[in-house]
This record gives sequence, structure tokens and C-alpha cells, in this order.
Amino acid sequence: MSPTPPVRRLRLGLPRRVFSQVLLMQVAIAAGVAVLATGLFLAPLSKQLDQEAMRRALAIAETTAQDPQIAEGIRTTPPTRDGPVQREAERIRKATHAEYIVVLDLTQVRWSHPTPSEIGRHVSTSPKAALSGHEVMEIDKGTLGRSARGKVPLYDARHHIVGAVSVGIAYDSVRARLINAIPGLFAYAGGALAVGALAAWLISRRVQRQTRDLAFSDISALLAEREAMLHGIREGVVAIDRGGRIRLLNDEARRLLGIGDEAVGRMPDEALGAGRTTDVLAGRVSGTDLLTVRGQRVLVANRMPTDDGGAVATLRDRTELEQLGRELDSTRGLIDALRAQDHEHANRMHTLLGLLELEMYDDAVEFVGEVVGDHRVTAEQVTEKIQDPLLAALLVGKATVAAERGVALWVSEHTRVPDRLIDPRGLVTVVGNLVDNALDAVAGTPHARVEVELRTENRTVVLRVRDTGPGVPADQRELVFTDGWTTKKPPAHGKRGIGLPLVRRLAERQGGSVTVGAADGGGAEFTVVLPEALTEPGLEPALTGSTEAGAVPADVPAGPEEAR
Repeated sequence: MSPTPPVRRLRLGLPRRVFSQVLLMQVAIAAGVAVLATGLFLAPLSKQLDQEAMRRALAIAETTAQDPQIAEGIRTTPPTRDGPVQREAERIRKATHAEYIVVLDLTQVRWSHPTPSEIGRHVSTSPKAALSGHEVMEIDKGTLGRSARGKVPLYDARHHIVGAVSVGIAYDSVRARLINAIPGLFAYAGGALAVGALAAWLISRRVQRQTRDLAFSDISALLAEREAMLHGIREGVVAIDRGGRIRLLNDEARRLLGIGDEAVGRMPDEALGAGRTTDVLAGRVSGTDLLTVRGQRVLVANRMPTDDGGAVATLRDRTELEQLGRELDSTRGLIDALRAQDHEHANRMHTLLGLLELEMYDDAVEFVGEVVGDHRVTAEQVTEKIQDPLLAALLVGKATVAAERGVALWVSEHTRVPDRLIDPRGLVTVVGNLVDNALDAVAGTPHARVEVELRTENRTVVLRVRDTGPGVPADQRELVFTDGWTTKKPPAHGKRGIGLPLVRRLAERQGGSVTVGAADGGGAEFTVVLPEALTEPGLEPALTGSTEAGAVPADVPAGPEEAR
């Protein structure tokens, strides 16, 4: 025997697809609204019909009471079946299709009634209000059943109350009108429900297209994966809406840009301030792998528009890569200088060997003394003027590199720097970048010369770097401090255009400034002012440099990063 197939149980519940759930919920809402609206309409309709029937009964009663024959008949004739009061009341009842018209006297005896046998008898309900001169409207039950009633006093010619008139409208006719109105109401409600269902279907179809027919569980999973991906990747992600406002920041973007959740919903200019980073996020700068500097971080930004009119920007941190590149440039320069010294040393050794072979011992001693003295004098001249060891070592090394490139690097005789720098590494970065730029500018020119001047005024350090190169045109003196701006060919390890922006940021972080102008005799002169760069006399200098997270280390001379 073949195995019995498993029984499939019917599972009840909401459908999984967003389209089906939205359609089902909207149809249920439309049906509920239609039923509620119908019920809310029927409730006052019943009351309205009752009021209308009572007002009609009251109007017939008032009309009957105005007939002079009825009041006169009560005064002059007895209550009989063929009396004038009965005849006139029945005439009016038949003309108005009322259920009954009862005329009664002050003793509450009927003078008219649709059932003649009731004439001469007392009424079943109290007419005291009408006999007291008041008009009455009510729904009540009498000898003829439930009816809508109107009661008014009956006056004679002298305006004395001689009785009352009671008129009834059969309540069955009122109920019949209400029941007759229900099919029409249901028809309107059904039409509204059909229109609502069609609108719900159209909206659900649009939702289906926008959600790509996903289930709610799929959307929830996608959102969870999106959050995990956005906050787990090591690239900053910034989403911009169609209005240009920031709508999303992942953790890395907050770290790289130095902003928090308060930036969400604001324009990039408000959240970040003016700068190239803001221009890239706002779409005012186009291109791929755009170089920008935020604080002390070197970033590579890419911006891609989205279908909804917004954009998504990605940010990569190149600070460490640029640091390694500068170290590589510096190392290459030192290697070139060492190679040149090696050749020079070999030539000197050959010269010394020749003097010894020729037994010119005095000349050999003099030659060695001159060689050793030249190097000692260069180092001593720098250390006498600059007492900070890091800065002095940088300039001694740069002098060697400059000599190899055929450039004279001079330290101004006005230079004086005590060993009280608060941030020696930051100043090394500033001096290294400016000197490298100057060497690049004068390389290959006749009588190439670079002069470095470092002066202190109280606790302020003023740095000037002059060269004999082509200089910086007046219309480009602000552009040279723009992130990514350069006229030089990029190095193998990355891009140029970040050295001078970093110099400006280092200066501005200490409340200083950087300017560029024309040097005496041509060339460019960069001036850096660093207030509060020195400690008070007697205090120990800081052992570390930049304290800002992510700052570019400056313990190695910075390589050339900016061209003029």
C-alpha cells in the first residue's frame, strides 16, 4: 500500500504579501466606514421621521381647532354619531389621511372618533395639557394603537377654551417610511464601498510596485540587514533627500565628519559649515574620488544621485594612506640624499687616499678637517637657533635634501625657537610641508634658494618660508588652500592638494592663520602665525603633539603635497 499523504491543514491568518494585506485592510476599513455611516444616518433618520409625523399631527389639530363649526357644535349640540362635530372631524380626517381626529370637551368626553361607538366616552389618555392651553406633540399608545399625536386647545368665538382636539398619525406609516428608506441607504453604502474597494485596489497595486511584492517579514529583514550593513562597514555613508537635507548617517560618517544625530534633517551647510566637504555632499562639486579634508582627516568622497531625487555620498578615510605616502616621499628624499652623500664620500675617500699615497700628510689632515667642519657647522648653526630637537633635525635633513637637488636652504639669522613648544609635532608638519613645496617650486631654476625664518613673540611663533620660484598669482592665493587643488602631477601613492589645507587646519586649530604673498625679489612667501604655541617659561613642554583623534602624525618630515 502506498503511504497516506500528509493532511494539509488550512492555516488561517493574514496574507504575507504587503499588497494583499494592504488591500484587505483597506477594504475592511471601507466596509466598516460604510456600515458605520449607514447606522449613523439611520439613527437620526428615525427620530427625524417621528418629529415630522408629530408636527404633521399638530398641524392637522391646529387646522381642525380653527374650524368655527366644531367649537360651536360643542356648545350647542350633544355628542352623537351624526352630530356636526363628528361630520366635520371625519371630513378633515379623510382629507388629511390622519388615523384619527378626536374632539373632546372640558369633561374629557369624546365628540368625534373614527369608531362611532367611542363617541360620548372619556378619552384613554389625559388631555390636561391641551385643556390648560398648551400644545402637545408625542408618540403614545391609545385605543387605536401606537401613533404620533398632536393635541391643541379648542377655543370658542370669545377665545375661551371649550375643549381640545387630538390628532393621531399611525406609527406604522412612520416605520414604513423608515423601512422603505433602508434599501436606498444600502444602495448608496454599497456604491461607496465599491468605490472604496476600487481605490484600495489601485493604492495596493501602487504599494505592490513600490515594495516589489515583498512580504512584511522580508521588508523587516531587509531593514535589519540595511542597518547592520550601514553601521558595520568601514566607509562613511551620508544619504541626502530630494530637498538637499541629510536624512541618514552611519556610525563611520559620524566619526569622520565629527557630527552626530543632530545633523539629520539639516542642510549640509548648516550641519558642517562652509568647505569642500559640504560642497561635495551638496552636489556643488562633481567627479569621482574627490579629495577633501575634514578636521585633520583626509577623505575621499563619491556622490551618486538616487531615483527619488536625493543622493548617497560615501566617505573613505585616507589619512593613514596619505601619512604613509608622505613618509615614503620623505624616505625617498633621504635615500637620494644618502646616495649623493655616498658618492661624495667616495670621492673624498679617493682624494684622501691619493693625498696619503703622495705622502702629502699635512694636506690630508687639512682636507679631513674641512670636510668634518662643514657638516658640524651646518648642524651647529641650526641647533643654536632652534633648540627643539624635532624641528632642528627636520631642518638639518631638509638642508641635505635641498643640497642634493641643487637648492640652497638657509635658516634666517633672525630665527630663534626655544625648547618650549606645546605642539612640536604639529609645527614639524607645517614646516615640512611648506619647505617641500618651496623646494618643488625652485627645483631646476638658476640660483635656487629657500629661506626659513622662525621667530617668537612672547608665546606666539611666526614662521616664514620664502623661495625664489615663480610665486603664486594673486588670483590663486586662496585656491592653494582648497582641498584637492593642485597644479602638480599626483604621486604614485595617491593624490596631491592636501598639504596646504592641512597646514591651514593645524594653524586654525591653534587659533592661528596662514597667508601667502610675494617675497622680496620674486617668489612666494608663506606666513604662519601660531599664537599660544609656547609654554610659559619654567613649564615643561608637551611630550606629544596633536591631541585630536585622527590627527596626522608629524614625527616624520612631511612630503610635498601642494603645488603652486
